[in-house]
Amino acid sequence: MTTHTLSLPGVELVHDVLGAADGRPLVMIGQPMTAEGFHALAGHLPERRVVLYDPRGLGRSVRSDGDDTSVPEVQAEDLHGLVASLDAGPVDVLASSGGAVTALAWVAAHPDDVATLVAHEPPLLTVLPDAEAAERGHDAVRRAYAERGWGAGMAAFVAYTSWSGEYTEEYLSRPAPDPAMFGMPSSDDGSRDDPLLSDRALAIVRYRPDLEALAAAPTRVILAVGEETGDTFTGRTTRALADQLGQDVVVFPGGHGGFAAEDAPWPGQAKAFAVRLREVLGS
Repeated sequence: MTTHTLSLPGVELVHDVLGAADGRPLVMIGQPMTAEGFHALAGHLPERRVVLYDPRGLGRSVRSDGDDTSVPEVQAEDLHGLVASLDAGPVDVLASSGGAVTALAWVAAHPDDVATLVAHEPPLLTVLPDAEAAERGHDAVRRAYAERGWGAGMAAFVAYTSWSGEYTEEYLSRPAPDPAMFGMPSSDDGSRDDPLLSDRALAIVRYRPDLEALAAAPTRVILAVGEETGDTFTGRTTRALADQLGQDVVVFPGGHGGFAAEDAPWPGQAKAFAVRLREVLGS
């Protein structure tokens, strides 16, 4: 693995290149996860030239633009610059969670950059039929974090993302969960800059995909969902977007973090995920 720093407007973008020395690059994108979250999966794809990066303002990619929000259109320009620096033609992309939202913005803005995009469980409030209720539920997560800190916010987030089906008044009227129910601390360290629970993530979940641009792009766009995700939030957002694009979803092993290592704190199925990714990419 080699590590590189690319100077772009407002950020020093750090990325890693590993695997084969040549061939079409496979770029993996997470959000707010950084490059290391894909290491296990990349290790099962030694025949591919894999590029991993830390998004603007996360991990090693230090930003100097005076902002701290994660805006898909801004990150899309970072990825456009990154691919240009590789000088290897259109790339394949596996993008998960918020990274999949960024990737959709990237394809809409620069369709010639990406040959195939596998968009794995993008958390898009805007595509849901119950978008208004889903937004109220997400606001409650941010409110729990703002008022009581990380443990309360994360407990609310887990409850929100594990709810099956549409967000009903039954769900929205429930009291905030006790962090201890999920093994999380009730204490508050005073920080309010978590990239998942704070307002930094709002532009990601409220992003509205450009359906016309995605349909017109030469990019093969594949919407992917974990077999264990079921009818929870990101399963529903993925299927809703696929419906709007006139597609069926492609099923991958595991759940939302199915690409993670089998022995990770939140275990995934990296080896089986890699097999499925090869099938989908045709490589």
